[in-house]
Amino acid sequence: MAASSASPQLKLVTCAILLLPLFVTTVTSDDIFLDWHVSADFNLKPVSIDQPVITINGMFPGPLINATTNDVVHVNVYNNLDDPLLFTWNGIQQRLDSWQDGVSGSNCPIQPGKNWTYVFQTKDQIGTFSYFPSINFLKAGGGFGPIRVNNRAVISVPFPKPEAEYDVLIGDWYSSSYKDIRSRLDMRDVLPPGWMLINGKRPYMHNLSQSYETFNVTPGKTYLLRISNVGTAWSFNFRIQNHQMVLVETEGSYVNQIPLESLDVHVGQSYSVLVTANQYAADYYIVASPKMSDATNNSTLVGVAVLHYNNSTSPANGSLPCGPYPYDLQFSINQAKSIRWNLTAGAARPNPQGTFNVSNVTISETFILQASKATINGSSRYTVNNVSYLTPDTPLKLADYFSNGTGVYELDAYSKNTSNVNAVRGVFVASALHKGWTEIVLHNNLYIIDSWHLDGYSFFVVGMGYGEWNPGLRSTYNLYDPVARSTVQVYPGGWSAVYVYPDNPGMWNLRSQNLESWYLGEELYVRVYDADPDPAKEKPPPPNLLRCGKFQPPAPIPAPSVSPAPNPPSSMAHNSHTTRYKHILCRDIIY
Repeated sequence: MAASSASPQLKLVTCAILLLPLFVTTVTSDDIFLDWHVSADFNLKPVSIDQPVITINGMFPGPLINATTNDVVHVNVYNNLDDPLLFTWNGIQQRLDSWQDGVSGSNCPIQPGKNWTYVFQTKDQIGTFSYFPSINFLKAGGGFGPIRVNNRAVISVPFPKPEAEYDVLIGDWYSSSYKDIRSRLDMRDVLPPGWMLINGKRPYMHNLSQSYETFNVTPGKTYLLRISNVGTAWSFNFRIQNHQMVLVETEGSYVNQIPLESLDVHVGQSYSVLVTANQYAADYYIVASPKMSDATNNSTLVGVAVLHYNNSTSPANGSLPCGPYPYDLQFSINQAKSIRWNLTAGAARPNPQGTFNVSNVTISETFILQASKATINGSSRYTVNNVSYLTPDTPLKLADYFSNGTGVYELDAYSKNTSNVNAVRGVFVASALHKGWTEIVLHNNLYIIDSWHLDGYSFFVVGMGYGEWNPGLRSTYNLYDPVARSTVQVYPGGWSAVYVYPDNPGMWNLRSQNLESWYLGEELYVRVYDADPDPAKEKPPPPNLLRCGKFQPPAPIPAPSVSPAPNPPSSMAHNSHTTRYKHILCRDIIY
């Protein structure tokens, strides 16, 4: 009798033990709905010149996307420009869903006067990112803005909660219309941008500056600055007069916290730093000065903002704080190598970042990609392995889905390891082995600091240096704690090496973040293919898929001629396009 009465109790206890972990690890997420009206504004005049500035809902820079890990973001984009438009979400990995990536290889553009809704999830990510227009050189006219992906409450942040957070968008700016620059790029050399703006504003104390950016702080408090280089050409060095920074995160990775007097930020990169207001109550200079430039302190190419203590009556004074010599690339390389992954911090999931690492991986294949410049058919072009990317009328992803690429691109038509004998224009699509570790070596044969970005992934930055890369340099790689990020700089005459694990099926853009280089052909696409048709492995096209090129939308079917039905008597009409709300959904269960 004792044995039979104990058995049901044992079963109940066992069920409780099994169900409890499932309950506490259920992941909740919000749906965030945004309406964006994208327009050209001639009244803003960020540099006192009549030029169109691309605004979103009248804002320049654009509005913040403030999300939490696993949230689903719906962005309904209304294109009021006279150019086709796409937005890309720089660093958001679009897990299993390259349909939302917003580049020419994945999406048909949103035509003038039309709208389209992106729906993407900040799946298993945290950190500081940005967005911007990806086609038609539009980024040179604005349209960029910040993205924050915050930790879920159950995941601890590896530093005390700051008093406040500030988005610091810094980027170079042309003194001409982006349309004028675009029309001249492939025929002649165009002068690089001549201004540096901080959150869209001119340098403090410059004689043309009617407004400048100010960040307010309270003595004794610590603040998180989310810094992004949203420019088109110039890397910059960032520093704050009399204040030290502590680096804590870059592009979705917490890093070993290191104190810094200044920080190099390359085009397309993002960082988070902590700054404590521990000085005498006054105003202090915040400076962003270009690398590889002779710009003086009073140059328009030196961005200056103000750190303002809230009880200050003293304006910023004295000389601007000195940064490293702008041509000292060894300083920049040494700093880059000092940025290491925090192997003990929990990121988007409870497990530490270092749980998934490269300490003992086997490389399945190597890409060796040479960036250079060439003249092709009388036009100046940028190339990868002597191939300048030619954008087809049909997005690659569309062609891949409907015709296995036939008639639009030929997979691996160009080498991933050696340069084409002659410079050509072509649709460069390279295959990557699904779930096979890939080494990508990026060479820079240009005279600028280049930066490279891979959509769909974070990669591990394992090495960088000067001169020609060779296999023997693998012995210099950091395979213990290389930082994971999505944009890496490549110095003039140098190389950078990254490891990536192609587990995210799709068609992914690998590009130069330098806008002129990208616009004139320094890009390719990486196709990651999973033969399993299970939609859980890669999402099908979205219901609102745009078609173009070879796959035009079907002609509308004429409505039958019928007498109109009377309107139903209802006072409960609901317009799903105008109602904006947030609700909690159970999206995933982590085992």
